[in-house]
This record gives sequence, C-alpha cells and structure tokens, in this order.
Amino acid sequence: MVPCARTWTRTGLVGAGARARVVAVDGVVVRVLPDVPAIDKTFDYLVPARWADEVRVGDVVRIELHGRRVGGWIVDVDVEPPAGVTLRPLAKRSGLGPTTDLLELSEWAAWRWAGRRASFLGTASPPRVVAALPPAPRSPAWVGTGAAAGEHGGPPIGPLTAEALAQPAAVLRLPPGADLTNVAVAAAALGPALVLCPTAALAARVVARLRRERIPVAAHPDGWALGAAGATVVGTRAAAWAPVAGLAAVVVLDEHDEAHQQEGSPTWHARDVALERARRSGVPCVMTSPCPSLEALAAAPLLVPDRGRERAGWPTVEVVDRRDEPPGLGLFSEPLVRLLRGDGRVLCVLNRTGRARLLACRACGELARCAACDAAVEQPGEELRCRRCEATRPPVCLACGSSGFKNLRMGVSRAREELEALVGEPVAELTAADGEAPRTRVVVGTEAVLQRIDRADAVAFLDLDQELLAPRYRAVEQAFVLLARAARILAASGPPVGGRAAGRLLLQTRMPEHEAVEAARHAEPQRVADAERARRELLRLPPVTALAEVSGAGGETFVAALPPDAPVQAVEVGERRWLVRAEDHRALCDALAATPRPAARLRVAVDPPRV
Repeated sequence: MVPCARTWTRTGLVGAGARARVVAVDGVVVRVLPDVPAIDKTFDYLVPARWADEVRVGDVVRIELHGRRVGGWIVDVDVEPPAGVTLRPLAKRSGLGPTTDLLELSEWAAWRWAGRRASFLGTASPPRVVAALPPAPRSPAWVGTGAAAGEHGGPPIGPLTAEALAQPAAVLRLPPGADLTNVAVAAAALGPALVLCPTAALAARVVARLRRERIPVAAHPDGWALGAAGATVVGTRAAAWAPVAGLAAVVVLDEHDEAHQQEGSPTWHARDVALERARRSGVPCVMTSPCPSLEALAAAPLLVPDRGRERAGWPTVEVVDRRDEPPGLGLFSEPLVRLLRGDGRVLCVLNRTGRARLLACRACGELARCAACDAAVEQPGEELRCRRCEATRPPVCLACGSSGFKNLRMGVSRAREELEALVGEPVAELTAADGEAPRTRVVVGTEAVLQRIDRADAVAFLDLDQELLAPRYRAVEQAFVLLARAARILAASGPPVGGRAAGRLLLQTRMPEHEAVEAARHAEPQRVADAERARRELLRLPPVTALAEVSGAGGETFVAALPPDAPVQAVEVGERRWLVRAEDHRALCDALAATPRPAARLRVAVDPPRV
C-alpha cells in the first residue's frame, strides 16, 4: 500500500508503474500535509474506525511516508479517494492543531513570503500535545462593552485608543514613555484579543496587567489551549499564529521593532500577518509605535496624541556638533566628559565590538591591512584579525615593520578602557554576546545596552553617524528607532521635567541638521517619516516597491527561471546574491511562486530586513 500524493489543488499523483484499478474505500479519507520541509504536497490517508468521529481539520497526526513515520496536519476531511490506489491508514492522531482560519492563512503566507506551508503550520501548532481544550474562560461583565468599558466597571479607555479600535486598521503613534499595556486592555475590552509584543519582557508586563484587570489571558506558547478556548493571547512574534476563539481585536505593540520579523527563511513579519488575520476576521488591528515604519503608515491611517503629550514623552536632547573639532580628539568630547563625571547612571552606545576596528601605523601612517587579502584588519585582542578572510597575524606594520599602531576607529572594548580612565571608576562593557546586564554606574556597549537595561539617567551615542550612514536603505529609520528606545529608557527613570521626559539624550554627530537628529530634538517623528518616504520614492525602494533577496548556490538558476513576462527586475548585487524587485507584492510573489525551485541550496527572503 502507498499513500496517494495530492497537491492542495487536488491534483492526483500515482507512483510510476502503478497499475490503475478501482479500490473500495470503507471509511473517512483525510488529506494530510507532512511536516517535512522538502515536501510541499499533500497525501490522502484512511482514518481508522476508532478515530472516525474524532478527527477534524487541523489535527496533528503521524503518518507512514516513504518508509518512515513523520508528523503532519489534516488539511481536509472526508475527501474523495483517488482511483486505483490503496490508501494507508493514519499511524496516530496526536492531538489538536491549527484552526481552519490559520490553515487558510498559511496558504496566503506561503505565497506572500515564498515559503512552505509546513513552516507556518509548525509555528501555529501547540508546543505540546493538546488532546482537548479547557472550558471557555469567563470574562468580567464589562468585557465586550468596548470604548465605554469605564462606564461598566472596567478601566477607562482613552479617546485616541478608542478611535483606533473603531477603525479596521490604525497606526497609533505614542510617545516612548507611554504605557503600552493600556492599549492591550482596551483591545481586550472588546473580547478575546491577540496582542503581539517584540520582547518577552513586554509580553510579561502585558499579561500581568490583564490579570490585574481580571481579564482571562493566555501567555503564548504555554497558553495555546487556553487561547484556543477563548482567552486573550499575548506573546512575541510566534503568537501571530496562535488560535484565538472569538477573536475581537488584534494589537501589535512597537510594530517598528525588527524582532517582529522572522530572521530565517521564510522571512515573515508578525505585523503583516496580524493585518491580514484581522482583515479576514473583520476585526480592528491597532499598531503602536513612537516611530512608525513606512510599511505600517502605508497600510493604515495614522493617529497621534496632542502635541504636549507627545513632547512630554521625549527627553531633552543635547547635540554635540563635531564638525569643527580638531582631528585626533577621539570619541570623548567635552560635553560627554562632563556628563560622565556627573551624577546618575549613563549608558554609552557604540555599535562596534572589539578593541580596534581600523588601525594605522604610528611610524609611517599606513593602514593596517591583511597580508592575505589586503582588507582592513581589526584588533579584537592581542593579534590583528581580518574581517574578510579571518586570517590572524601579530600587530606588526607590513610596510615598515613598526609595532606601534594608532586607533582610528575604536570598538567598545577599547572605549571601556578609556572611559574607566576618564571617570576613575569601573565601567562595564555590554554586547549581544554578554549575559546579564551589569550594575555599574557607567556602561558602554552596542545597542544591546538599550535592550538589556530598562532605566538610566542619561544615554550617549558616541558615534551616531555610524548608524545614520550605515550601508542599508533602512539605516535612518533604524537609527531613529535606537533613539526612541533610548528615550523610553530615560522616561522610565522618573516623571517629566519641564515638559520633557526625565533624563538626557546626548548625540555626538557631524550631521547635527540631519532629520533624525532634528526629529529627536523637537519630538517630531514625522520629520523622519516624511524625509524617508521622499527618499524611497526617488530610489524606488520599499514600501514604494516590493523587494526579495535571492541567495545560495541555486540562486542563479532560480533567477534565470523567473517568468520572462513577469513584471520583475533581478539585479546581481554580490557573490551568489540577487535582488528581485517589482511594483507591488502581488507581482513579486506571483513571479516567485511561478518559478520552479532548483535542487541546489536556495534562500528567498521577501522583505529582507537589512539590505
């Protein structure tokens, strides 16, 4: 007996050499999608009589496929069996899985991000076997009254949030210091809601707040079954695929955060999944951010608080103009030294790891280069290391043999050493590779300091130009996100002072009139959005157009096989790397879906986060 291969379009495939014959089928036949990345087609199986009344669409099962037992999902029940093939029975029914709406959503997502349905259904499945759902949770009497919840015993809901929830989709621009849990409570007042958070820490705060309001809440993924029974679901990116019975609203907190996008292929974005899910369910979707992305602004209307409230959420900004400073001064300007030697906790941001990222010989002035590939070398420790070929060598100048080097671009390790000498006290270093957040008064590190530490009296960007001029088309937007994150840390240190959030934000730059600097100084995020939108339109970059990155050994074959009549452009931008662009996602995704996949390794990243 062999399973019958079937695609989701119900195209029957019979094994080579099989003799067609009519086989009587007695029982329920189901269509199963295997949980095998290399197989993107469905197979028909016979349901054993003992499970005939239990199986339903979305159930997780085990099947025999090509001589081994694998998992899978039932995507259709009571299908017409193919002629001439004897069906195998299901090996095991494991438990409940994705709901029907999530199965349909997975088809759309597979098209939208050029991926396999199995990868999405795996995210939508419970982390452990769920045999049955718990009883539906009971909500307080005021839940379901919406914007008037405060009149019925629940917490009051602000007019701006109520306006956002009254629309099919809306972008809510809240200042960095705003309490985002209020938006989650407002959404849950409509009924079971889905709340997506960029970090587990924020998700935990939202869950705690909802529980204080006596709202049934399920923390994803452990609360998968409770959400499927009708509780409000709160979680990080993967929760976009969590089942929510009776879904009434969807909320994406800090939609600008890159954590909402899947790094591995398919590169799906929780914000876009949430928007599509809300549209299909006919419920509102609210996206909050102190600095909304252009993608969110293109998808929904923008709502902003009054000028005074937004201004109070941003700290006082001091801009250090370094254009007229003498060469060789380094990263430590006089305003920065005064800030460091004052009182309060100071976080210094420098997105360069190691001790030295660019060196020059003190004797002859030659840049330190790799002896193998001639690229610039760095000094993470005692030896010099090439970032391109990873070759190492002693710190000796190849031109004159001198062992003395001057640091033209220091990393956080060297910055920590010099900061300790400046302030006369221990200074901690923090990067993404480090563990717990340090407790020292002064901390220097990469942007990890803005993710691991939740409050400080001052934040200093030692080299903001590195962020503004990064070789990525989203560089300015991402740099402003870092400023907003720093502003949130400062707002947590105390109440507003003089109409601005507590704390001080110091920016060292040679571009003091840049729109990102001006936007932070005047608490006007719209300046960045307007400038970026004009730039993207001129360069035909997302969200004005749709973009995909193709890479891998099979990339050349895949790009060559793109339909010749498809309205897409493919440009080679590196070794085994291509960018494919179209006027919109429909044209791009249709072309990618119509292109056969080569046998060689291939990665297709739709909406690549950093290009």
